[in-house]
Amino acid sequence: MISVVVPVYNEAPSVGPLLDELRSALEPLGQIWEVIYVDDGSVDGTFATLMQIHDDFENVRIVRLRRNFGKAAALQAGFAQVRGDVVVTIDGDLQDDPAEIPRLLAKLDEGYDLVSGWKTHRRDPLSRRLPSKLFNWVTGRLSGLRMHDLNCGFKAYRAEVVRGLRIYGELHRYIPVLAHYQGFRVTELAVNHRPREHGRSRYGVERYLRGFLDLLTVTFMGRYSHRPLHLFGGLGIILTLIGGAVLVYLTVVKLAGNAIGQRPLLTLGVLLVVVGMQFLSLGLLSELITSHHEQRALERDQRDLHVEEIVG
Repeated sequence: MISVVVPVYNEAPSVGPLLDELRSALEPLGQIWEVIYVDDGSVDGTFATLMQIHDDFENVRIVRLRRNFGKAAALQAGFAQVRGDVVVTIDGDLQDDPAEIPRLLAKLDEGYDLVSGWKTHRRDPLSRRLPSKLFNWVTGRLSGLRMHDLNCGFKAYRAEVVRGLRIYGELHRYIPVLAHYQGFRVTELAVNHRPREHGRSRYGVERYLRGFLDLLTVTFMGRYSHRPLHLFGGLGIILTLIGGAVLVYLTVVKLAGNAIGQRPLLTLGVLLVVVGMQFLSLGLLSELITSHHEQRALERDQRDLHVEEIVG
């Protein structure tokens, strides 16, 4: 079964035509499919339009959020409702071409767990394309996952990927990175991108600024959530060594008969050592918390197995 999740916000003119295109793309595949529209607190009549569609098509389901929580929350709500073993996400503004879905699914069948669309000929203004290129380059350098279009909402997943995701805030931009950190096979595929016909884009430069902070969160969660001492301890050792080297130098200067009490370098050396030790302590404390959490999780998993006996 194929589940298509469509987050929408004030897209009343688009949801009907989008369903027509989705039907044209999915019906020839000969598989059972469903479309889950997630109304992210629309105020333009989108929900009323969706209810009319729901009355006409039994394989269309609707999730309505109480207010506008953002795309990440909308996707998470949609993922919680999917029934298929394959999930496709597509934006509701008609810029993504549903005719590309069979190609995404075929790429998924090559052994990948997540296939992300790559808008090679993006139909957006330069003011959006340039920050997007910078965003993808920085994310690739920091995360280790090099892709051309991480933020493309047009993706195909195996169901186990979306079940393992916990996205909130604006982490939807980093779904490929989060999946990559969990060991899933991630790739991208060039897809058609169309000009926007209805509404307006709600993405601005400020979202990229917030996105950089989210990138730091994702990088930390992916690389260091199970070994925080490697981060905090590494920083602590570096700072302590630099501070120690400064203090050793000042000791030599003092032994040579020179006064060091009024030197700012003395304050800097002491500060580096103190901060370095604090980072080391923070890393050790984090390790204790992580170890306790992992032990509790292991005990919980073993209880949840309900295994009475294992033979052989």
